[in-house]
Amino acid sequence: MILSCQNICKSFGEKVILHDASFHIEEREKAALIGNNGAGKTTLLRIIMQELPSDSGTVVLSKDKNIGYLAQYQDIHGHHTIYDELLTTKQYLLDMEAHMRTIEQEMKAASGERLEGLMNTYTRLTHKFELENGYAYRSEITGVLKGLGFGEEDFTKQIEALSGGQKTRVALGKLLISKPDVLLLDEPTNHLDMESIAWLETYLLNYPGAVFIVSHDRYFLDKVVTKVVEIEAGEMRTYSGNYSAFALKKAQIRDAQYKAYLNQQREIKHQEAVIAKLKSFNREKSIRRAESREKMLDKIQRLDKPAEIQNQMRLSLEPHFVSGSDVLTVEDLSKSFPGQTLFRNISFEIKRGERVALIGNNGTGKTTMLKILNGLLPADTGRFTLGSKVHIGYYDQEHHVLHMEKTVFQEISDTYPTLTETEIRNMLAAFLFTGDDVFKEISSLSGGERGRVSLAKLMLSEANFLILDEPTNHLDIASKEILEEALNSYTGTVFYVSHDRYFINQTATRILDLTNQAIVNYIGDYDYYLEKHEELTEKFAPGQAAEAAIEQVSESKLSWQQQKEEQARQRKRENELKKTEQRIEELEGRDREIDETLALPDVCTNVAKCTELSREKEAIAKELEELYEKWEELA
Repeated sequence: MILSCQNICKSFGEKVILHDASFHIEEREKAALIGNNGAGKTTLLRIIMQELPSDSGTVVLSKDKNIGYLAQYQDIHGHHTIYDELLTTKQYLLDMEAHMRTIEQEMKAASGERLEGLMNTYTRLTHKFELENGYAYRSEITGVLKGLGFGEEDFTKQIEALSGGQKTRVALGKLLISKPDVLLLDEPTNHLDMESIAWLETYLLNYPGAVFIVSHDRYFLDKVVTKVVEIEAGEMRTYSGNYSAFALKKAQIRDAQYKAYLNQQREIKHQEAVIAKLKSFNREKSIRRAESREKMLDKIQRLDKPAEIQNQMRLSLEPHFVSGSDVLTVEDLSKSFPGQTLFRNISFEIKRGERVALIGNNGTGKTTMLKILNGLLPADTGRFTLGSKVHIGYYDQEHHVLHMEKTVFQEISDTYPTLTETEIRNMLAAFLFTGDDVFKEISSLSGGERGRVSLAKLMLSEANFLILDEPTNHLDIASKEILEEALNSYTGTVFYVSHDRYFINQTATRILDLTNQAIVNYIGDYDYYLEKHEELTEKFAPGQAAEAAIEQVSESKLSWQQQKEEQARQRKRENELKKTEQRIEELEGRDREIDETLALPDVCTNVAKCTELSREKEAIAKELEELYEKWEELA
């Protein structure tokens, strides 16, 4: 055990955040800390780091071990470049290297005992330098920076010129390079694109120390952690396994708790009815029996109704009317900014009922694409066409569709003036805005609260084509699952940008990857994208060097329609291959059954039965021969 928290309690005023919270982390263990927004996750991390005092309880760190902490928001100061900022974590190696250079110079002029002493010191230093990875620390820094999404051209950028997200990535890089015994990470994937998150997953899996992560990225947690610590209503519970294992066990426990609650309520009502009936007889004996039952009933420890059933966002999306079959057609769309081409000659289509995810690294133009489709930005060339009766509902990750000076109530009432005050209050309560919360100004709300207001407006819009930009940002896991359920039952069309791979896997029927200034189409979920990513990117959106080589062989790349047809053919071939393999397996199994049957004493003497089975074997052999040939062609 490298870190343990024992009976931690923390309250802010009358609100209890943590009550007797206890858990421990083993050496090299990778664990997650999860809970709804406001549950106390960041508070617990700050208590562990002694940035915040607990009301009671103790935090124990093993002797001679150290902790590194990545807070959600970083404000790194100084006049260093990005590379130099990470280099500060290796100052002891720089000092050691300088000492070695000094000794090398001194050895040139030394002799006798002094030379021998210098040589011994130099040998010890070089051995220690090698053990500390001194000969590779610069390449280690380069590898971490590239893994976190910085190009070599970014290494010389000044820290003060960076955005908040870039500073957080630099802080994460410094932490990883310094290699503390325990890593505390608060939402480490927030400012990373998909490639960087995949790199971080691999890095943390191989990390020699313990890792304790707060994250809403369920795909990331599934890949990295082997233990989940949950905070719910101030209480803490530990589950073994990754996020999916936790979700399954949590559902089972919740189901058992709810059933126990219902059973107890049923029993209480039954006992109360029996007591009332006994008293109605109005006889001494029956009244004594009723009083005896009342005493037993008073001793029962009443179970609380499971809290999750009460305080969750309620979201229901339904279009007002049905659109035409062709919802969106994009033709030869291009967009550039000074010094940067985002995409060029992009074409794609979206049909009614599809849920299409647009993915790609940071800076490829995903949000720009959505803004063009919503008429907020002009395209340089090309055009897009909306189908018949298409009505767009837009969710903007920056919440520009919200008016910062208005209250939550005004935001809804001004947009939908026909709603009564009661209707608005009931609808806002479904999104967890109750009492005086509805009179808060939008500008004072957190990111998660603004997200809930935007979702409320989206629900009221009754649009049949939803365009969503990072809809899961700032949502806790429970809210994400509610949104997933709403989108999966939605009968309209959805086109969204997201970095949340678990969300994409749960909701997308198709993926468009914006890469190398082009679009690559994937007819499947995120797991299918991972499987086909390299193959299809190389084929449909090669990098500039590869593209130049291809253009020497062919004057034009495959059109969007050709790309769609090629993938449809490939998917059809894969399905046929699967069916062929299943049929071969069935026939081979039946052939073995026939051989076993023919060997039975009462069958081998039955001429009619033997003839029937022999004919079936012949038919199987003939069909298998054809299937083997078909399998070879398909495979």
